[in-house]
Amino acid sequence: MNLEQLRGFVEIARLGNFTRAAEELHLAQPSLSRQISTLERELGSELFHRARGHISLTAAGEVLLPYARRMLADAASVRREMAEIAGLRRGRVRLGAPPSLCASIVPEVVGAFRAAHPGIELEITERGSRGLVAALAEGVLDLALLAYSDVAAGSPVSLSRIPLLEEDLVVISSAEQSPVSHGREIALAAVADLPLIAFPRSYELRAATDAAFAAAGLAPEVVVEGPEMDTVLRFVERGVGVAVVPAMVALDRPGLRAVPLASPKLTRTVSLAHRADMAPTRAAAALRDTIIATADALVGSGGFVAKAV
Repeated sequence: MNLEQLRGFVEIARLGNFTRAAEELHLAQPSLSRQISTLERELGSELFHRARGHISLTAAGEVLLPYARRMLADAASVRREMAEIAGLRRGRVRLGAPPSLCASIVPEVVGAFRAAHPGIELEITERGSRGLVAALAEGVLDLALLAYSDVAAGSPVSLSRIPLLEEDLVVISSAEQSPVSHGREIALAAVADLPLIAFPRSYELRAATDAAFAAAGLAPEVVVEGPEMDTVLRFVERGVGVAVVPAMVALDRPGLRAVPLASPKLTRTVSLAHRADMAPTRAAAALRDTIIATADALVGSGGFVAKAV
């Protein structure tokens, strides 16, 4: 087997057509067909059902496909590593993070990393933590910030995780309105009586708050449901309602007032993850170090953020 054969195989599987795959790869169709025939001979199995106007994977092809994708991803990692030997003057790192962290720690990380390594391209993927775990398993991310400690339990590959910090979930309200609590905390029952802006049900944050309300036998007054993090913050600033968010989201936002929930507190653990079977490239390792330093600085600033155990 060679990478060109595997690349051709994956492209045909994706497009379901030899001609379109050859065009995508800038090859003549006979050349691509010979590559696949050679690959099939080497493996001793046909990989495609070939019918007029329709190409589909055989059982052997279905088995090979995830391995082929992984080998191509590994080869791309090798190429990136070789390109970075010159001293991190060029390269690319793919970082994933959930929306709440894209609205808080990620901008700080990007600013610090770009100042130190201006030649390294950063690609940021914003997705829920479970989707990020899947992307790590597929090899399409180098690093991911995960927002809950148990979220990687169902990963099809082993992940290496570094706990970064633990933060409280807080209730935010508009700074232009009266405080929602005259004490230093607010009870969950009091939050249930306030107009609540709820995140999409796909959010781990939504699942955590729904579970807390349900465990307390409370039914919150939801006035808006389904907006993303930035929209929620804007709604709260304009006095539409309150929201339960991670503490870091409320930092450096003068239009918001934050108050922690009374005992039992709601918290979440933020960790940094990568695939355990793939060593980070030099650029990814540099980004990892920047993320750890940024998290440590946030912990040192006090507030509702503590070092993860």
